[in-house]
Amino acid sequence: MELGASSRVLSSSDVTCFSPVSTAITRRNNRNPINTTSFNLYQYHQQQFSNASIRISKTYSRREYTPNKVIKMSRDDSREFELSSLTALSPLDGRYWGKVKDLAPYMSEYGLIYFRVLVEVLSYLFELFDSFEHVSEDKKAMQFYVQEKLSIKWLLKLSQIPEVTEVPSFSEEAQSFLQGVIDGFSMDDALEVKNIEKVTNHDVKAVEYFLKQKCQFQPEIAKVEVLEFFHFACTSEDINNLAHALMLKESINKVMFPVMDKLIKSLCNIAKDNAHVPMLSRTHGQTASPTTLGKEMSVFAVRLSRERKEISRVEIMGKFAGAVGNYNAHLSAYPDVNWPQIAEEFVNSLGLTFNPYVTQIETHDYMAELFYAFIRFNNILIDFDRDVWGYISLAYFKQITKAGEIGSSTMPHKVNPIDFENSEGNLGKANEDLSFLSMKLPISRWQRDLTDSTVLRNMGGGLGHSLLAYKSALQGIGKLKVNEARLSEDLNHAWEVLAEPIQTVMRRYGVPEPYEKLKELTRGKAVTRESIKEFILGLELPEEAKANLLNLTPHTYVGAAVDLARNVDAAVNLVNGTKVLETCS
Repeated sequence: MELGASSRVLSSSDVTCFSPVSTAITRRNNRNPINTTSFNLYQYHQQQFSNASIRISKTYSRREYTPNKVIKMSRDDSREFELSSLTALSPLDGRYWGKVKDLAPYMSEYGLIYFRVLVEVLSYLFELFDSFEHVSEDKKAMQFYVQEKLSIKWLLKLSQIPEVTEVPSFSEEAQSFLQGVIDGFSMDDALEVKNIEKVTNHDVKAVEYFLKQKCQFQPEIAKVEVLEFFHFACTSEDINNLAHALMLKESINKVMFPVMDKLIKSLCNIAKDNAHVPMLSRTHGQTASPTTLGKEMSVFAVRLSRERKEISRVEIMGKFAGAVGNYNAHLSAYPDVNWPQIAEEFVNSLGLTFNPYVTQIETHDYMAELFYAFIRFNNILIDFDRDVWGYISLAYFKQITKAGEIGSSTMPHKVNPIDFENSEGNLGKANEDLSFLSMKLPISRWQRDLTDSTVLRNMGGGLGHSLLAYKSALQGIGKLKVNEARLSEDLNHAWEVLAEPIQTVMRRYGVPEPYEKLKELTRGKAVTRESIKEFILGLELPEEAKANLLNLTPHTYVGAAVDLARNVDAAVNLVNGTKVLETCS
């Protein structure tokens, strides 16, 4: 889905632009006026805006731009603005569209309408397959497809219930037609649903009317008694909750997880490649016992992997129990049908977990669990972003430069860690959105109020900012180059870190007051290789123990860090392609 670029700002006609510099801005002493030159933006950015020709044809002095004139200009222009990358209110739909557009088929208004259609149609088809044993293979294929798509199924499900004689078993031709409604669902179809909604002022009813209109030329389905079984006994939330569940399931499996896995894998690779590279630790910002660069990267890989797995364990749930969760309408029409069982089979066929205890809405508790799991993943990545930012500041990492890129508009030497800063900022925004969703969605007055409806339309924001952050972090990681010389330099000036192993060995062999003696030697004082050596030689220790201490350096005192980093893959146990929910057989 491409965003349009047909706003008046991007038209080929001349436009009046709000110029930040006037044609004659004078200094306070009214001398040396600064002149500006009109320019053709099309010539400067021809390849970005192939259909746009923007020319500044007029400039104004500051005095002409009073607040009232600016407000008037805004009112005049906003009425004619159409959605484009320049007019989008959210940066996800503007500046960052190229990085997050993979989510659009699932988390957009189009995605919501598509999955609503899928649920309606597939519910219709589902029943049909259960009534024929000889099409068991087709049934398996269809159920697999149902797990990928969603909407005509309720009608099919009804056709499989013997007591519902009004909906007969469909011929292969009718089945193919209904399948074609799903497979052929397009942007034009979504726009048609929106047009119907302008009349109904009800989004789900618009889907029902769209399907009836679409099926009126298929003789088996066009019968009045059959058409009226679209949306049979359903409240809007029966359709919506399944559509939202599938939007989440598909977007996480197909868009979020692959990028998250790539991010974790990249950290594993850095960990293994630098398992042996010693690095000075810092606790409270002060020098501490050495580690290795690889081991510190492996910590983040394992932490992120753990939260990623927690996300995959969340059961995405669905309900199909009518207006208040009791199957009231279902039982009034067909009292002998086991509707709870039918609903469970239908929800499970979509690859979702059935929630039998609901009101008008699915309670959204799983959404809170899911979004909080994303928040934990994101918090860990913020921690990583900040640590790497710090390591770049210490020159432990260099950043590979790219020809043409600019770090600062005034300081030519700058190579800023912008990818990690962008990642951190978007993770904060994502967590804010996801936290609100997690706190709000489980709360609904009595059997339901409508406050969740508008909120649910914002799920794409939290996931979108998360996705943007993951990609920014990956981009930053790709530019990193380890500066081993700088790491070694810091270690060479940190011999005081050997106070820890020396006092620990002294404790083992009964030397009195080991901590206090090392504190006297090192705290607030310059410690050198020579002073450490002199202190060790003066200790009453076995010769082997003394020799081992003399062989220690800040570079070699890294404990098990090397092995921990090299074994990171086993700790992560990352399986690419793992699904957030395994589909039902």
